[in-house]
Amino acid sequence: MDGSATVLVVDDSRTKRYLLVSWLTRAGFTVLEAETGAEALSRVEADRVDLVVLDVRLPDLSGFEVCERIKSRHPALPVVHVSAHAIDATDRTQGLTRGADAYLAEPIEPGELVATAHAVLRYYQARRRAELLAERLTGLADTTVAVHAAPNFSRLLEAAATGAAEIFKSPAVVVAETFDGDCLAGICAGPGADGRIVPWAVDDSGLPTGATVRVQDPAGWALVDWPPGDTVTVAAARLREDRAPIYVAVPTATQTARTPVLVQLTQAVASAVEAQRSFDEEHRIAVTLQRSLLPRCIPEIAGLDLAVRYEPASARTEVGGDFYELVMLDGHLLLAIGDVAGHSLHAATVMAELRHALRAYAVEGHQPGEILHRVNELMRTLLPNELATICVLLLEPATGHVRLASAGHLPPLISQHGRAEYVQHSAPLLGVRAPRPADLEFVLPAGATMVFYTDGLIERRDTTIDEGLDALAVCATRVDADLDRFCRRLLVELAPEEIQDDVAVVALRRH
Repeated sequence: MDGSATVLVVDDSRTKRYLLVSWLTRAGFTVLEAETGAEALSRVEADRVDLVVLDVRLPDLSGFEVCERIKSRHPALPVVHVSAHAIDATDRTQGLTRGADAYLAEPIEPGELVATAHAVLRYYQARRRAELLAERLTGLADTTVAVHAAPNFSRLLEAAATGAAEIFKSPAVVVAETFDGDCLAGICAGPGADGRIVPWAVDDSGLPTGATVRVQDPAGWALVDWPPGDTVTVAAARLREDRAPIYVAVPTATQTARTPVLVQLTQAVASAVEAQRSFDEEHRIAVTLQRSLLPRCIPEIAGLDLAVRYEPASARTEVGGDFYELVMLDGHLLLAIGDVAGHSLHAATVMAELRHALRAYAVEGHQPGEILHRVNELMRTLLPNELATICVLLLEPATGHVRLASAGHLPPLISQHGRAEYVQHSAPLLGVRAPRPADLEFVLPAGATMVFYTDGLIERRDTTIDEGLDALAVCATRVDADLDRFCRRLLVELAPEEIQDDVAVVALRRH
């Protein structure tokens, strides 16, 4: 390994330089020459140099100063001093103190020079390998954090590709299959470049579970411009037999023996991909469950206009347990809206149980307050660790008479004649044993519109709940003739571009 190294010999004596060059060349080194300190500094910057053999006395600069300058810019470049004049202990001490790795005093034996060169190079090569490994492990740790923190599948692959490019200082490709079965590749042209996503398919047949590493032709991975004349090392990780593997491809020249960092990176990405797939699967199940449990159609009721908007949380966040109910019972409209605490498939299943219980107690003929009392008792018995908010209303369409009860839910809003006011009915949320107030009774005036909603419509991380309520009141002072358009406008003006929580809005207008 040392024999292929390049040595720069710096000496103003042509005869002495000839001897040094001859000895090193016969030992298998590639040798460059310089006569002055300035020329030596230039060659170190312009050429690939692995070792400098440097005379102490040069015509322009002291060899000690040249060594210091080399070490200041290239700390990992070894320097060996040779001298026929500065040979006492003081000179050797100064040379070693100012950065030299060895100090040879003439007369020098050829074997001694070659042995010193090999010894110094072995140390620095080991040091470079250790530093390279440490740098790559740091990059591996950063990339592992980035892929596990990625908000979605595409961003995960982008983070993996850019991370691999930074770790190996080369182009990189990462390929994985989404939960839906789409095979995508994250590609990065090199360190500092942005990653991007393209569709790409890989033949997985015969690939076992676990980690494998193969050297392949770059033509089979023609997603980036690979270094000419090099092959591609592809690491694959398959965590489960029923899952598609993930692949990380980089130039073979970047790899060391046993490719430890590449294998660890591939396994870290595979773990993050599996977690993202599981999250996407649960999200899909939860959204499907929510959609199946919500009313399939809005009842048509003489004297009333009804409109609903329901938007589940974005795919980057977990779904919640928001729900609503609209149904006619014995000539009265039952309207309910609620929100189960938490965001997960579990919250969606709790929502289903509460909605069925609420409908059952309503069919038995109970008033809103009694419905909530019974649902609360059910929760405390069968779901003791759950919390939820619900607002329930029974409306007689002909007269506009309303009975309303709330369990910690956000207050509904009544808009009429350009004014919007909240209907306050403070009561403890469900899941808590506490006294509940009597139902609120009033008449909804003809032409008035009531708005029911969940917290996803008005809550923001950068504002208070009161600011959200004020914003809703301002938006609701004007009610569109088309209630569907009105509900859509509320979402556009109030909800964030990327919905972080489920949003349910129900609008009710009496003719």
